Order: sequence, then structure tokens, then C-alpha cells
Amino acid sequence: MQLLFGKEEDIEQWMALVRGIRWNFPGLETEESLLAHRETVLRFMAKKQALCVKTEEEIVGVLLFSYGRNMICCLGVSPRYRRCKVASMLLQEALKNLDPTKDITVSTFREEDEKGTAPRALYKKFGFEEDELIEEFGYPNQRFVLRAEK
Repeated sequence: MQLLFGKEEDIEQWMALVRGIRWNFPGLETEESLLAHRETVLRFMAKKQALCVKTEEEIVGVLLFSYGRNMICCLGVSPRYRRCKVASMLLQEALKNLDPTKDITVSTFREEDEKGTAPRALYKKFGFEEDELIEEFGYPNQRFVLRAEK
């Protein structure tokens, strides 16, 4: 497996993964929302804010992050590659690219949401702490914060 910055030529494989896991991402329910997400991914790729993990055949993990907002925007892994450290690889690399002197944020599922078990454990493992309850795309979420190094 290789960890790389996503490039425009990766977009079809990237979106194939997103289509396969979209049930786990509020806001990606329609074709229209998938097309909008595709354009977002291309913008992130152009700014070197898109990471992916590739095997010989496919992209198995993706992560979008924002330098400007100092945040993790989206993280997804193929169900076949969960528990293979793909999410940890992606998150570790993203954190190297963000500013540790400022708080780093991420939004994920709330504690009572079964979809939240794995991502919440991952973020906590990396030192993120629970923060405010929020709503995104009409879905209840919770912000997590990795506090700035003083």
C-alpha cells in the first residue's frame, strides 16, 4: 500500500471508493451531491490537501484536509481494508501537514451513533478530545479538537 497526495488522474478511482462508502456519509445521498463532492475533491487535489492510500488495483482510503481551517474534512476507508491501519496512515500524514501550534478540528458521529465507534476511537487515539455537539448536512455530529501545542 502507498500513501500519496491524490491527483486529478485519481479522481475516478477516488470516487469509486466514495460511492462504495457513501451510505456512511451524510450529505452524499444523491447523484447531485456526489457530483458536487467530486468537484470539491478536485479542488482539494489541486491544493495538495487530498491524501489517498492505493494498492496495485485501487484506492482504499481517502482523506481531505484544510490548511486554512486547520481541520480534517473527510476520512473514508474501504470496508475491505478497515483494521489494516489505513485510517491511521492517512490521519498521521494529514497531521504532519497541519499547524500543531493551532487547534486542529474534525467532525464525526456522536457517541450514541453506531457509525461513530471506529472513528471516535481513532481520533481519541491521536489525542483529539470531544468538543461541542453540532449538526452537519442535517445529521447530528460532534466536533473533536486536537489542542494546540503550547
